[in-house]
Amino acid sequence: MLPGPVKDKLIKYCFLGAASTSILIVLLIFGFLGKEAVPFLQEPGLGKLLDSRWAPVSFVQERFGLLPLVTGSLVVTMVATLIAIPFGVCGAIYIAEIAAPWEREIFKPFIELLAGIPSVVIGFFGLIVLGPIIKEIFGLSSGLTALTGALLLALMSIPTIITISEDAIKSVPQSYKEASLAMGATRMQTIIKVIVPAALSGIIAAVMLGMGRVIGETMAVLMCTGNAPIVTLSPVEPVYTMTAVIASEMGEVAFGSEHYGALFWVGLVLLFATFIINYIAQKVLHTYQQR
Repeated sequence: MLPGPVKDKLIKYCFLGAASTSILIVLLIFGFLGKEAVPFLQEPGLGKLLDSRWAPVSFVQERFGLLPLVTGSLVVTMVATLIAIPFGVCGAIYIAEIAAPWEREIFKPFIELLAGIPSVVIGFFGLIVLGPIIKEIFGLSSGLTALTGALLLALMSIPTIITISEDAIKSVPQSYKEASLAMGATRMQTIIKVIVPAALSGIIAAVMLGMGRVIGETMAVLMCTGNAPIVTLSPVEPVYTMTAVIASEMGEVAFGSEHYGALFWVGLVLLFATFIINYIAQKVLHTYQQR
């Protein structure tokens, strides 16, 4: 039997090791991506990545511009987030504060089921059902557009936002609600002016996790966004996202080629974008918690 102080130190070091492992894994990922991407800096050079066209297979001139991929990922992510936030947050508020017990028993399993649907199945739904609808509504030549992918990604991120936001809303002390009602506020006034502001940090975290799901998704955007490497911010045009280009081209690229190095630069940009979003989320949460 170990003495108490020794046991405490052992547990402390176990927790420290577990926490440090995640940092080590992230550093190893950065190191691996950097190792494979560095040769591209020597030949053909970093300037090639600033091109406005992605044409890695060409009989005339290979071009590795990341701008079409960045704009494609940006428009899909922003549209999906703008769609998912109101539905996710409003759904969480309804389930946590307004819905009757029998309604919660219906909504909760349905939301959990939606979160568990494989992305490739959602991609098939977008390809066969949603794409033709978008084509008909907007009079397009093809329904495989950024809007189609964004709607699917919003559908995939809404369960995450609802689940985490609901937990944040339920964690607000009951005394807050009772004090507001005692002061004469209505139920809706209490929800909007007391409960939601008190749970705002958790709701912001839920939104950021939902955005993380959107940015990292591959199959749905690969199947339903058209995969056209053009520079556009229009949601009704086909786009090529960073995740889609890695998934579709990495399996066929020649090892050590310029195309191979360019794909690793796409991975680095995607990883940096994820870190920037997490950093912004932490800053927002820190600012809010200091008020």
